[in-house]
Amino acid sequence: MLNTLAAVSACGLGTCRPQRLRFLRGLLYNLCNKTKKLHRRTQYAVFGLGNKTYEHYNKVAIYVDKRLEELGANRVFELGLGDDDANIEDDFITWKDRFWPAVCDNFGIEGGGEEVLIRQYRLLEQPDVQPDRIYTGETARLHSMQNQRPPFDAKNPFLAPIKVNRELHKGGGRSCMHIELSIDGSKMRYDAGDHVAMYPINDKSLVEKLGQLCNADLDTVFSLINTDTDSSKKHPFPCPTTYRTALTHYLEITAIPRTHILKELAEYCTDEKEKELLRSMASISPEGKEKYQSWIQDACRNVVHILEDIKSCRPPIDHVCELLPRLQPRYYSISSSAKLHPTDVHVTAVLVEYKTPTGRTNKGVATTYLKNKVPNGSEEVKVPVFIRKSQFRLPTKPETPIIMVGPGTGLAPFRGFIQERQFLRDEGKTVGESVLYFGCRKRSEDYIYESELEEWVKKGTLNLKAAFSRDSDKKVYVQHLLEQDADLIWNAIGENKGHFYICGDAKNMAVDVRNILVKILSTKGNMSEADAVQYIKKMEAQKRYSADVWS
Repeated sequence: MLNTLAAVSACGLGTCRPQRLRFLRGLLYNLCNKTKKLHRRTQYAVFGLGNKTYEHYNKVAIYVDKRLEELGANRVFELGLGDDDANIEDDFITWKDRFWPAVCDNFGIEGGGEEVLIRQYRLLEQPDVQPDRIYTGETARLHSMQNQRPPFDAKNPFLAPIKVNRELHKGGGRSCMHIELSIDGSKMRYDAGDHVAMYPINDKSLVEKLGQLCNADLDTVFSLINTDTDSSKKHPFPCPTTYRTALTHYLEITAIPRTHILKELAEYCTDEKEKELLRSMASISPEGKEKYQSWIQDACRNVVHILEDIKSCRPPIDHVCELLPRLQPRYYSISSSAKLHPTDVHVTAVLVEYKTPTGRTNKGVATTYLKNKVPNGSEEVKVPVFIRKSQFRLPTKPETPIIMVGPGTGLAPFRGFIQERQFLRDEGKTVGESVLYFGCRKRSEDYIYESELEEWVKKGTLNLKAAFSRDSDKKVYVQHLLEQDADLIWNAIGENKGHFYICGDAKNMAVDVRNILVKILSTKGNMSEADAVQYIKKMEAQKRYSADVWS
């Protein structure tokens, strides 16, 4: 008998990359017998990790669940669907709390009663470890930052010198950075549309504050060792290291804490009211969910803020390090073309900084880190990076027309596209029409890369459609310009089989643009709404409709 519990995630807009889909189908095929059916006693349950703002919500999990049933397996519990746009952990806990009783009943197992919190890692303080054996921020291999060797990837990032870090905004109080990274000598290659990933570090003042709240000596050398000796994951992050390094390089201290963290922090409260508050927010009761939403999520409280406001909660620093998730690399659409800049990668990033309802100022980890990485001429300023390949690609035939929709920093990959098309034109090649729909607040403040765009327009490389939402009494967005240009868009993607690209906000803009495109296809292509939707899906399958969006 084969018992399977599958946690299934997706990528992009909720779909599965071709190589992963092949792996998935191959895995299901290998589980089958000669009759192409699973063993009749095979039992399974599936939980999906998705995001409702994306078009294909939990499509992969739904496929796996349905396919296992078709192959003859027995579903022991209903399909669970988690929504990361709301509270995916809450979705999982709700599903899990009903899943375990059903499984115990199915297998005739008696439940274990009240859940007990058990630590996964044990603390080992190591004051005698030699300095050259202590991790100081490396993602995997010790001394990899000092001894750089290709190939460079997520576990072995390249320390890229920052050649340029300049401001793009001309006013308005907000900031947008243009950054140029040198990848000379790294053997890394990229195409327009790819992503560059950066490993940021946390703000030093936040690290110090967290250390003070936990009454910790941040320079203590320690390791966290998995209590399960059979586990392949021996440590939650590279060890041995110091608390200062762990909180600076390895742990996400600015993220909104999930409910399981609150549940464990509650055990360190000496004040019963504060303990009950944390326990309530960690529960799945309607009141607890509402309190978690208002007190944690809406107020944008991170672990530092929680410990500041729950004054009787003083957990040991090692347990905090165990609870916090790993600090992840931040991905940026590359805003240059390797045809023009083979040894440089350009990045366009808006500085994230905002006031919270509690009066605090929250700052983005990566952009705050990058803001201070300004080359001064005396010594190189470097950041650890690697390249991630993307499906966001220019057409293979340069004469194919393209429509690009990229308000704000959604312009980034299209700057690379236009650079590449200008390069091809300069070489004497025939290049199809390139139409860009760009939007920002004010021409005088946040019209990024204005001179470059205007120059490409003068040269005939670019047809630019710009919307400035705050420059007139009536707000104008890229969506309005698209509606006005129905004939142009139908001619490009309907008559001439052009490519359509979107980059930017997934929750509102990308949904609006897709709906407008459906309307244009319906009216100009004489299609029903259902046929227009299918036309876009066909474009996606042909890689003629591409989205690089975030929520």
